[in-house]
Amino acid sequence: MSSYFTDLAQQYIDGEWRPGTGSWDVIDFNPYDDEKLASITVATVDEVDQAYRAAARAQRKWAETNPYTRRAVFERALRLIEDREQEIADLIIAELGGTRVKAGFELHLAKEFLRESIHLALRAEGRILPSPTEGKENRVYRVPVGVVGVISPFNFPFLLSLKSVAPALALGNAVVLKPHQNTPIAGGTLLAKIFEEAGLPGGLLNVVVTDIAEIGDAFIEHPVPKVISFTGSDKVGRHVATVCARHFKRAVLELGGNSALVVLDDADLDYAVDAAVFSRFVHQGQVCMAANRVLVDASVADEFTERFVAKVKTLKVGDPRDPETVIGPVINSAQANAISGTVEQALAEGATALVRGSTTNNLVEPTVLTGVPAGSALLQQEVFGPVVFLVPFDGEEEAVRIVNDTPYGLSGAVHTGDIERGVAFAKRIDTGMFHVNDGTVHDEPIVPFGGEKHSGLGRLNGETTLEAFTTVKWISVQHGRSGFPF
Repeated sequence: MSSYFTDLAQQYIDGEWRPGTGSWDVIDFNPYDDEKLASITVATVDEVDQAYRAAARAQRKWAETNPYTRRAVFERALRLIEDREQEIADLIIAELGGTRVKAGFELHLAKEFLRESIHLALRAEGRILPSPTEGKENRVYRVPVGVVGVISPFNFPFLLSLKSVAPALALGNAVVLKPHQNTPIAGGTLLAKIFEEAGLPGGLLNVVVTDIAEIGDAFIEHPVPKVISFTGSDKVGRHVATVCARHFKRAVLELGGNSALVVLDDADLDYAVDAAVFSRFVHQGQVCMAANRVLVDASVADEFTERFVAKVKTLKVGDPRDPETVIGPVINSAQANAISGTVEQALAEGATALVRGSTTNNLVEPTVLTGVPAGSALLQQEVFGPVVFLVPFDGEEEAVRIVNDTPYGLSGAVHTGDIERGVAFAKRIDTGMFHVNDGTVHDEPIVPFGGEKHSGLGRLNGETTLEAFTTVKWISVQHGRSGFPF
């Protein structure tokens, strides 16, 4: 694994590995023990330009390549990931503090999405539509947008880079990828290495490791990319959307969430506890779909809370390399401090800590809070860490109101003994995704993924990926002769 950090600590532009020419370095640290993993000199505005120009040059020939030929690249990439799965898992554990369970979960999904990309290469179908004009044939072609800019986050960097990069390439586009500076290898140059070895022609995938402090908005404003696919916070997403709109670019935004897991009065409580604990604490709560809030009908609140608290207390916190560890470190000290600040604010507002976790460096133990005042801003915002708010409610009407009382609308779940009651409840929630008798954290290759309100714009996966990374072109053919008024 260590060779990955040595060999891949570079920029990848136009099929070449080379150092950046910026005046400072991105330092890649292990968040658990602060070990320095790599040092990467940042890419400059000029290198971002070189990456986009290389992508534009390579894309036209790639778009004309037989899709069966394109598909073979992804088949080889899948085999490479399968062959190196343990090495990649170790890299995820080291670079972002993911546990072994989390690394396995991320790699499983990454392989599923890559399999879908293999099929996606063949699914850009056109149509022939009728015309009111005699002799006219209307052909509607579905064609690549050209070049796609991808900005990926630190929490699931390998998966969330791949789920935009692979479909965009499969559909005949070229890509420039900017990974998060905390995960430049797992979210960036590792993908470049895999696709390079899989035979992807040079220039089609470029990776620039840099930061807004160096390049400003150059990655988004550049004239070459037609689509920007961004996954991250709603604050940054709002800025990305604004810049894209100003430059007539399409923005695909997968942003934050404030999901609720709702336990109705007829739920299987033991199962609901298991689902709620996973939904909140998977990857230390650093998941956009995580259940920030667990809402429980007042008639079963005491029983549920007792079981929930007991299970949370069993979660092992520590070294993510240990297979028994459930909760590893958060990504950095700023995140750890922000989580501690959230807990302090809740307690100052009158909340009660049923479990009060301590913070040691980047290790943040779970905290379970109840009694947060109904009007608190904390109940409306995203908390990216192992803190959960338990909220009792009286009846479904109140539950619906509380769930929807947030600017976010990404995911959620409801637990009930009556499936159709759960579906009826789900239909009333203002989210892009909602799950009955399950957790809140799900992603599947062919099901539309995305949110409402501040949780994003557009969808990815399956048919919606076609919409995201292609456009349609109308070409009409007049087989006879048109008549003109002059």
